[in-house]
Amino acid sequence: MKFNYIFALFLLSCNPKAQDSAIKSDALKTEFSLPKKLKEVSGIALSQDQKTIWAIEDAGNKNVVYGLDLKGNLIADVLVENTENNDWEDITKDKNGDIYIGDFGNNENDRQNLSIIKLDLKNGSQTSTKVVQTTKFHYEGQNEFPPKKSNLLYDCEAFVERDGSFYLFTKNRSKGFDGTFLVFQIPNKEGDFEAKLIGKLKLQGGFNDAAITSAAINSKDQIVLLTHKNIHVLSGFTTNDFNSAKIQKISLDHNSQKEAVVFLDDKTLLIADEKDKNEGGNVYRFGL
Repeated sequence: MKFNYIFALFLLSCNPKAQDSAIKSDALKTEFSLPKKLKEVSGIALSQDQKTIWAIEDAGNKNVVYGLDLKGNLIADVLVENTENNDWEDITKDKNGDIYIGDFGNNENDRQNLSIIKLDLKNGSQTSTKVVQTTKFHYEGQNEFPPKKSNLLYDCEAFVERDGSFYLFTKNRSKGFDGTFLVFQIPNKEGDFEAKLIGKLKLQGGFNDAAITSAAINSKDQIVLLTHKNIHVLSGFTTNDFNSAKIQKISLDHNSQKEAVVFLDDKTLLIADEKDKNEGGNVYRFGL
C-alpha cells in the first residue's frame, strides 16, 4: 500500500498540469504609495522608454490612463476619448511599445461586449488619446450568459501580447473554487473573433492563492500570473498549446488585493494593490 502511495505521488510530480511547485524568492519591498486618486488600480504597464508606468482602474472609474514616474509621482492623466470604461482589468504592451487595455472584466460571466483596445499612447506629455484598434471577442465554449454557477470560468483580469496574439488567463468564480483557469488566444487585429481555448490548467490553494488578477511577460517568454498571495511563473508552453506549461508557485508572504503586475526587467517585477481602509495602495518591487 505504501509503495502504491509513493508511486502515485511520483506520477503526479511528472504530470506537467500538476506542476505548481512552491519556491522562495526575494522579499516583497514597498517601492512607493500610489497617488490618492488611484484607489482601484487594476493594471500597470511600462512605457517603451521605461520612464513611465501606465496605470488603469476598473469598472466605475474614468476612461483615463494615468502616467506615473518611477518614484510614483503622477505625471499624466490621459483621457481615452472614443470609448468607455466598461470594466478595464489589465493593460499591457507589445514589443513595439504599443499599449493595449483589456476591457474584459466579467464578474457575472454574462457580458457579450468584451474587447481589447489599442491606444495611440506614446508619452507622458499627452492629455488625451484615442482607440486606434478594437479587437472584439467571445469565448470558445461559452454558450450561456451566465453559465451554471459551477462553471463560472469566463471572467478575465489578465492578459499579455506575444508575437501578434493576445493570451488571456481567466479568473475562476465558480462555486466550489478549485484553482482551475482557462487560457485563450486571440489575434492582435481589428475585428470580432472567437477566442480559441488553448489551455486548461490549475493552480493550488484557495481563492486568494489561485484567482488570477493580472499577467506579465518578459523577453525570455516567461509569463507571470499574479494572485493576492502569490505569483505563478509559466514556462514550457507553445504558441498554440498551454496544457504542457510548467508552473512555479512563488509565495509573496503578503496577502492584499493585488491587481497589477509588470516586468521592470527580466528578473524584477513591479506589483500594485488596491487601497482599502487598513492597507494597500502601493507599488512593490519583487525579484525572481
